[in-house]
Amino acid sequence: MLLRLGWFGLGATAVLLLPGPAAAQTAPAEVPLDPNAPLAPLPDIGVAWPELGNDPASTTAAATDGAAERRYAWRIDGIDTSATPLLRKRFEELSTLSANDGSAANAAQLDRRAREDADLLQTLLRGAGYYDARVTTRVEPGTKPLVVLAAEPGTLYRLRDVTLGGLAAAGDKAAPLREAFGVKPSDPVDADAIVAGTARLTARIGQTGFPFADVGEPQIVVDHASKTATLDLQVAPGAQSRFGKFVALPGNRVFGPDHVQEISRLAPGDTFDATTLDDLRRALVQTGLVSSVEVKPIPADAPGVVDIGVKLGAAPVHTIAGELGYGTGEGARAELNWTHRNLFPPEGALTLRSVLGTREQLGSVVFRRNNFGDRDRVLTAQISASHVQRDAYEAKTYTVAANIERQTTIFFQKAWTWSLGGEVLSSDERDVIAATGEPRRRTFYIAAAPTSLNYDGSDDLLNPTRGFRLGGRVSPEFSLENDAFGYARVQIDASAYQPARRGLVLAERIRLGSILGASRDSIAPSRRFYAGGGASVRGYGYQAIGPRDVNNDPIGGRSLAEFSIEARVRAFGNFGIVPFLDGGTIYTSAVPGLGDFQYGAGVGVRYYSNFGPIRFDVGTPLNPQPGDSRIAVYVSLGQAF
Repeated sequence: MLLRLGWFGLGATAVLLLPGPAAAQTAPAEVPLDPNAPLAPLPDIGVAWPELGNDPASTTAAATDGAAERRYAWRIDGIDTSATPLLRKRFEELSTLSANDGSAANAAQLDRRAREDADLLQTLLRGAGYYDARVTTRVEPGTKPLVVLAAEPGTLYRLRDVTLGGLAAAGDKAAPLREAFGVKPSDPVDADAIVAGTARLTARIGQTGFPFADVGEPQIVVDHASKTATLDLQVAPGAQSRFGKFVALPGNRVFGPDHVQEISRLAPGDTFDATTLDDLRRALVQTGLVSSVEVKPIPADAPGVVDIGVKLGAAPVHTIAGELGYGTGEGARAELNWTHRNLFPPEGALTLRSVLGTREQLGSVVFRRNNFGDRDRVLTAQISASHVQRDAYEAKTYTVAANIERQTTIFFQKAWTWSLGGEVLSSDERDVIAATGEPRRRTFYIAAAPTSLNYDGSDDLLNPTRGFRLGGRVSPEFSLENDAFGYARVQIDASAYQPARRGLVLAERIRLGSILGASRDSIAPSRRFYAGGGASVRGYGYQAIGPRDVNNDPIGGRSLAEFSIEARVRAFGNFGIVPFLDGGTIYTSAVPGLGDFQYGAGVGVRYYSNFGPIRFDVGTPLNPQPGDSRIAVYVSLGQAF
């Protein structure tokens, strides 16, 4: 007999199957049913039916109602000694319970999430070598249900045999390659360790001269009876080779093999190294002239030699750039550049540059050859005509200049950089006699050979947090204005960076400069030292620091001393706060003194974008001279130093 009892108040149905003999009992006489009568006792069932509103258990029953949604907690038991930090991290990243933690769920959702996470945890444990792992789930009721994943990892399986079939063909390289693989008998059957070892072996075999090596997929056979496994990895090293030459593949449309050789770090006769090809691909993309790169080893005619085939797709070669700005002491300024970046292949760019401003006008033609004979070596030549009006002087200058330099970039930051150059210029300059304020006009013919050497021991080009930088610049110059004379401009820059605590970096900078061999008055005003501005002493206008004439205009000097101190605080998210103190002085003598410093202080805001920090600084002079503004604002890309 099948008996169904409906509990309309509880919204549930009880289904009871009674034994067969009971079906043969005689049916009782029919009695009229009263729907309001209490339920007759059913002693054979053995279940105490609660009465809602009277039984304290009714609260729990309501809390575990399958349709109700409540926030929940969860935990894992049983993996304290078996789970690695990596396993825990992966579970957190992939867990359904964790992903929905903090949101409400009903009983069905909790059950589904618990079962999904149980399968996930069991899979992760098997990947770590626990092939007998079992995970059960339960939900502990309450006002906030607790989901428990109870794990029984079981025995950790270990490798009985590890075979690298075919590796002996690598000859004397076989032993170091086996060591690079790193997985050996008696190690746990850890899938992560085996995958990492395979990756190391693949990378190392490509670095040791085997361009056509083939490393197969690891094959694992598990023996549940002995709780062990065997690992077999087939390796076909191929022939060990040396680098021959670069060869243009069909469809190559940008650089020829000779220029690719200049950019690469491979030389004929070098042992083949696959990592140098990855480096070359990045360098080719960074030229900006390449839209697609194919670099691959190809067999050469000579035995034991491999050539590198290159196929490059062309990117657009024209660039137009503009800039608008305003600066105290510099006025409003608009700049426009047009560049053909490969007018003189390979990488010979021609730039037409123009500046139109209230206090500066310039026109120039610039030739620039990137990767000139070597990676990141740049040859530059330019012809320019400019008119600059500053508080200190007014100059109309015609310049022919050229230099060669080794550059650092955000993609390939280098410890050592240098530059060698030469320039010839004619400059018609107007200033005043310092003592009397009487205007004067002089024409200077100057030849110079500027040279610089820099060391960068910092950890980042645009946003350093540790390390130091040191740079020096020397420019011997020959000047003709009535009399011919020579002098030398010398400048030293140094900066240091120390992480004080998490989110706080202390940064310091000093700059010293000197002009040796000539008096200040005989040196062209545009070639003297000045201080003040966003890249100097903040809080002051551009070139506003130092001695002044009777008209209260700066006159520059023969020596310079500056310092800056910053506390770079990462405040919240991508924003930071930077309080700073700057100081600087200009002297008429060749050696700067330590007195007469002018100080500026302020605070800056940094927004740390993907391409570097954007700087917004507001400074004020602490001991201003007459005429100095009380507030100065500076905006730029990158830190101040």
